[in-house]
Parts: sequence; structure tokens; C-alpha cells
Amino acid sequence: MAYRVRVENTCSCFLKSGMSENLEFDSQDRAKDEAQKMIEKMNSTFCKKHEFALTEQFGDYTIFIKARS
Repeated sequence: MAYRVRVENTCSCFLKSGMSENLEFDSQDRAKDEAQKMIEKMNSTFCKKHEFALTEQFGDYTIFIKARS
């Protein structure tokens, strides 16, 4: 079974980063670890116009833009 990490609603900072919008892993733990690393990098190094959050559904992870609070 494949576990996926997907980035929804990419912003220009993401596009410039060279990061991939869709990744696939053979373990849920590896997918979760990669998703958490990506979101940490996105929230700490991107321009700060957006904030990024993570959801998990059936072992797949989606990173999305949310309103900055």
C-alpha cells in the first residue's frame, strides 16, 4: 500500500522551493515524517504571507494553506 503526501493550493514560495507537490511512501510513518518536515520548513522559511497546516486521512497527508492568525 502507498501512503501519499500532497500539497494543496501551492503558493509562489512553494513553487520556488523546488519541493514536490506529490510524494509517495511505502510506510505511513515515513509519509508522516516527511509531511511534518515539509510543513516545518514551509512555516519557518517561506514569506509568512501564509500559514500551512496538515491533515491526515486514511494514512495520506495533505498540506494546505490556512488563514494566518
